Amino acid sequence: MERSIEAPANWRGPQLAASGDWIHVFSAQEVGEVEAALHNARATGRDLATLSRNDFPLPNVGNVLAQALEKLEHGPGLHVLRGFPAERYGKDDLRLAYWGLGLHLGTAVSQSSNGDLLGDVRNLNVQLYGAKGRGYTSNEKLSYHTDFSDVVGLFVLRAAKSGGLSIIGSSIAIHNEIARRQPDLLEVMYRPFPYSWQGQEVPGERPWYELPMFSVREGKFACTYVRSHILSSQRFDDAPRLSPQQMEAMDLFDALAADPAFHLAMMFEPGDLQLVNNHVLYHSRTAFEDYDEPDRRRHLLRLWLSVRNSRPLAPGLAPIYGDGRPGEVRGGFPSRTGSYVYETTESVA
Repeated sequence: MERSIEAPANWRGPQLAASGDWIHVFSAQEVGEVEAALHNARATGRDLATLSRNDFPLPNVGNVLAQALEKLEHGPGLHVLRGFPAERYGKDDLRLAYWGLGLHLGTAVSQSSNGDLLGDVRNLNVQLYGAKGRGYTSNEKLSYHTDFSDVVGLFVLRAAKSGGLSIIGSSIAIHNEIARRQPDLLEVMYRPFPYSWQGQEVPGERPWYELPMFSVREGKFACTYVRSHILSSQRFDDAPRLSPQQMEAMDLFDALAADPAFHLAMMFEPGDLQLVNNHVLYHSRTAFEDYDEPDRRRHLLRLWLSVRNSRPLAPGLAPIYGDGRPGEVRGGFPSRTGSYVYETTESVA
């Protein structure tokens, strides 16, 4: 167990807000290059499943994306690419553009048992704390959490009428504060917590698994935390019962995460691409209100990415990540259908 973690991703919200190093605004030339790549990809006639990086050529912007990956792993763990003119394009073109950018960032892994590789983040009126609740299908306030991939990328097509503020914080900073305040709870957080599969398990297998909140391998830290999935595990009689110490540890994590001294809040703008390293940062979202018109409703596209410059992961994370070696394709909820999809097709009720 590590008492204190020192890394560039150990930051406080006001400190990072004062720095612009984590934002890149596309120049007119860079926008033009992405648009040319979009036109080239469309002209190939290939669908997303067969599109390659060569079909989406980015000779200069590719270097911008490579620098973003370096900052995600060896810098603050957060990078925002801003300024793509989303309003010029329909959703099909924006989906193609984002997938093309994603091909230069890493390998997309499945976000659900349905095999979603390019997920639609929008309100489908799904109850967040239900048996199959997932935050990206709700408009409710989300608890502080990490996703199950090396990197999560969100591309903004439409912003909400109100709300939907993105909140990002350093789990390393929280780790170190807990080490200072209550080291007894830090020990608890390095031990396994039960998680519900939320319906993503292989049919017939047990509906829960275990992960530690904090782990370190070869000097590299990783945090994995989804409180709603942990609490949901208690529906199953054979899942380990949460101890008072585990509940206290989660309460302390959440209290620190909610403190503005620790987190950064940002409002999304159409065309934003936000990239977050899940191993070192947590994130959340405030509740939001949609427009009445379907075409104006909040709509983000999400990629869970396995990246080539990823860190080694502890064996305790194997239930989700599988291979913990750096640079391996890992993470996500495997498709249980044997196929993959590139759009969430459920209609909004």
